[in-house]
Amino acid sequence: MPSFFFLISALARTQTRDVPVFVSGTEGHKSYRIPAIIGLPNGELLAFCEGRVHGAGDFGDINIVLKRSNDKGKTWSPLQTVVDYDDLQAGNPAPVVDLTDPDYPNGRIFLFYNTGNNHEGEVRKGNGYREVWYKTSSDNGRTWSESVNITTQTHRPNNPQVNPAYHFPEDWRSYANTPGHAMQFSTGKYRGRIFVAANHSTGGTQEHFTDYFAHGYYTDDHGKTFHLAPALTLAGSNESIAAELSDNKLMMNSRNQKGNIRSRIVSISSNGGESWDTTYFDHSLPDPVNQGTILTLGFKKGKAIIAFCNAASTKDRNNLTLRISYDDGKTWKKSFVIANNKEKPRDYSAYSDIVAVTKNTIGILYEKENYSKIVFTTVKWK
Repeated sequence: MPSFFFLISALARTQTRDVPVFVSGTEGHKSYRIPAIIGLPNGELLAFCEGRVHGAGDFGDINIVLKRSNDKGKTWSPLQTVVDYDDLQAGNPAPVVDLTDPDYPNGRIFLFYNTGNNHEGEVRKGNGYREVWYKTSSDNGRTWSESVNITTQTHRPNNPQVNPAYHFPEDWRSYANTPGHAMQFSTGKYRGRIFVAANHSTGGTQEHFTDYFAHGYYTDDHGKTFHLAPALTLAGSNESIAAELSDNKLMMNSRNQKGNIRSRIVSISSNGGESWDTTYFDHSLPDPVNQGTILTLGFKKGKAIIAFCNAASTKDRNNLTLRISYDDGKTWKKSFVIANNKEKPRDYSAYSDIVAVTKNTIGILYEKENYSKIVFTTVKWK
């Protein structure tokens, strides 16, 4: 009965429902995956994803593409390619708007992304490498700067045969941002800090994915320099995303790649991501070994209001659910089912990202119908 109630509640509150944004087999790409979305100061929405030219595989000729909406997600522009890494992979788009740089009073977009020259499994074995880059835009994403390679600041690969600078004792191998948006502190001691959640594998391939660890990186000077946040000590922590909490704190929310506990991993930092105070499983956030997304909506009574969205199931990538917390993510008081394919539980609603469309409305950009499309839905959450 409760799940039925939440489904009706979500549908009743829906304003814009499942507008196709990226559809596989159109606009030059056989598949689209890994959505990310941000809102701009002028009210426009920018939706990013990986445009996979030849098929749905995670490696190959993959571009980062963009569409925009100027009517709160009801309609979307034609596709714009932002990163084309020839016939290799550019992926894991992690956009964020820097709103604190005095040189860009109207805001400047940062788009962090990764490139790679082999399949993830091969990179874990040491047969390939991954790099970390960003681009910026000061005209709301219409034009973009040249790419900036920040691999030596944010990655620790032991791969001197590729580049002598890539020789670190940690021997990080696989590497990926987020997926989803990056974040910027809006208040407090760390106001202006841009933090990008990430993950890496270290050393050779291990059973149960225990070579994976989540970490992050950040900049306090608008992209001039970057610093690594330490890795979690929990082996198997993987795809991650971060949000601002009250009292200068940061939450990183991660996937458990081991799959032994089907819940989200939560890590709290009291110094803006420079170290981790605690890491634990939040059993109120079930997860089928999938991606999740989190966003700070504002502050009330000294606490952050947080939105979280994922496939809230321990079995399948299904039951996409939006949750709201009024106490820094300690409890989740509201819940809205966005997509639940009970009759076809493997008709996936998988990766997603969320954005504040208005003060009362959240937009959800998510993969639907077995990865065949990425759609946009809005929900009135209060």
